[in-house]
Amino acid sequence: MTHSLLSPPPLKDDCFSLPPGVNWTPVDQALDMLRARLHPVVAQTTLPLDQAVGRVLAQDQAAKRANPPLPNTAVDGYGVALASVQDGPTVLPLLPGRAAAGAPFEGEVGQGHALRVLTGAALPKGVEAVVLDEDCRVDDTHVAFRGPLRSGANMRKAGEDVDAGQIILNRGRVLTPADLALASATGLSDLPVFQPLRVGVLSTGDEIIPPGGQAAPHQIYDANRPMLLSLLAKMGHAGVDLGHVGDDREALRSCLDQARERADVVLTSGGASAGDEDHVSALLRDAGALNEWRVALKPGRPLALGQWQGMPVFGLPGNPVAALVCTLVFARPALGLMAGAGWSAPQSFQAPATFSKKKKPGRREYLRARLRDGCAEVFKSEGSGRISGLSWAEGLVELPDGACEIAPGDMVKYTPFSSYYA
Repeated sequence: MTHSLLSPPPLKDDCFSLPPGVNWTPVDQALDMLRARLHPVVAQTTLPLDQAVGRVLAQDQAAKRANPPLPNTAVDGYGVALASVQDGPTVLPLLPGRAAAGAPFEGEVGQGHALRVLTGAALPKGVEAVVLDEDCRVDDTHVAFRGPLRSGANMRKAGEDVDAGQIILNRGRVLTPADLALASATGLSDLPVFQPLRVGVLSTGDEIIPPGGQAAPHQIYDANRPMLLSLLAKMGHAGVDLGHVGDDREALRSCLDQARERADVVLTSGGASAGDEDHVSALLRDAGALNEWRVALKPGRPLALGQWQGMPVFGLPGNPVAALVCTLVFARPALGLMAGAGWSAPQSFQAPATFSKKKKPGRREYLRARLRDGCAEVFKSEGSGRISGLSWAEGLVELPDGACEIAPGDMVKYTPFSSYYA
């Protein structure tokens, strides 16, 4: 059974504003400002363990019970008291019965005797070490093995894994199947989680035709909406398909009004610059809630950040290559923060380049790339209209803000696409 808790407050209307005098914004500065000004915007609920995988934990969780709750055996074998073991060949009579997981031995294993014990069994009184099966020979009445044994051999202490009251899972964690095993083993049956972040995706422009439609020569099929919706699903968010709006400001206004009832945040593609038909930025500007960030990166640059009656809006470039890069670099960590998972950077690593590249200073560049034989190769063209390069690529090579010259064999920063989804 689920129940909703309080929702957090909306974002302030000026949360996306740039400091006075700032025109071109370095990537790191833009990221820092997003991180500082955003907060979770989703409500909480409680779910049973079998429904919680992939959800974001809303509160720290402590173990209700130690794991293991009692000292137990780590192997199949024979439990003995240390005083019974000689430094060399040892033969001991077997007590009747055994200790098994779920069927404890009620008696005591005194000096001069041994007891059959199975993995996971609660340790009977008197057992100070367990001899591994493979180190023993047995008949119906006795067990033989070689000593000496150390105290605690092949045994697990109570709470050896987790103590009762210990924090086992932290707020903001995206729950994995292993997390649910840990929660169950320590006595938890349900977990407080954030509701999925609802992210609306809207394409704009008269030139855009939905996939499968009849396109005139001057029109193009909508590549962004299927790309962004599937990307959001990989990130664990609830994508909301807001469809397509042509270059009609009033239609866009109506769409954004309706989106407030269906989404917590909206990603638009197209119309984010300052041209005559850039209606996203114009509409947000008219509402007094637009901040146009000219971010110093390639591909991308124009990134319209604003709010529509309290709902955050990320105005992405219309070019699919730039839209993907801006989503991965800026929207991904921001959405994670708004979803309650906190801010996270993707895992990157250094790899030798197979390419040559001379870069001017002034902006950060992201090249479509993939690894082959441990080396980073980049797509044959840097043209931002080459959508085939997105399909070809398996990650991005990031070049720094300053000038640089890359030669084959030089180390470059590579981030696989999979790191952006984690």
